[in-house]
Amino acid sequence: MTSPDRDVPDRTTVDILIRSMQFNRDRTLATLDEIEKLPDPQAALAYRAGPGRAHIGWQLMHVGVTEEIFATERLAPDKAPQWTELWPRFRGGSTVDDDVPTAAAIREVLKGARERLLATLANYSDDRLGEIPPPLAARKLTFLNVLHILSWHEAHHQGQAHVTLNTFKGLAK
Repeated sequence: MTSPDRDVPDRTTVDILIRSMQFNRDRTLATLDEIEKLPDPQAALAYRAGPGRAHIGWQLMHVGVTEEIFATERLAPDKAPQWTELWPRFRGGSTVDDDVPTAAAIREVLKGARERLLATLANYSDDRLGEIPPPLAARKLTFLNVLHILSWHEAHHQGQAHVTLNTFKGLAK
């Protein structure tokens, strides 16, 4: 089967799901592009739906940090992690603070973490889809589950950032 948006055939489940992740990343970056065109991008990144809720900057940085965690701790624990100083602030279950990352910092982590995740995923193939990576054994998550989670995760948080941005822009009128 050939993808309708490119002339590259999808050969494996891993290929298809990585392509889905790229589709999602394009939307995340489009949201960040939109923010950077605003009169005060940092104010937009700092906007949150209510007290204690995650600001847009947290939503976007969380996507990158989560990919770095999967690229190392969860799928390749022998690989040296990056941005570990950000992990406590942006990993799942963290408490959102008022230190809002810049668009440039978000872009750096999104780009670098994705590159590192793709390098890790290159060590997997369809014959490993049912494998449960040891760090995920307690959760009983297979590699296929991980691919689905990663794709869904970005779409979920991009959607939260997008609706929060729309609210921010609506209030600015």
